[in-house]
Amino acid sequence: MTATAKDSEQAIGRSPDRLSLDEHVRLAGKYIALEIYTPEALPLRRIEAIGDSLEECVRMLKKRGLDPGQFEYSRLPYPY
Repeated sequence: MTATAKDSEQAIGRSPDRLSLDEHVRLAGKYIALEIYTPEALPLRRIEAIGDSLEECVRMLKKRGLDPGQFEYSRLPYPY
């Protein structure tokens, strides 16, 4: 199964732990951006950007008016 744009859009704002098994499998291997934890702010662990590359995640964050420097980036692993 491959991810569609709709899958990615539906993942924005959700915790990676809250994705269904089917969603997680379709989105596995994509890069995600999660807000960095700081002692001053306990961020919610929500996907704020998702894409096939880090550059795509950064573009998505900038488009939404968010500072890419305030996020950590990782690949969404396969669920098993």
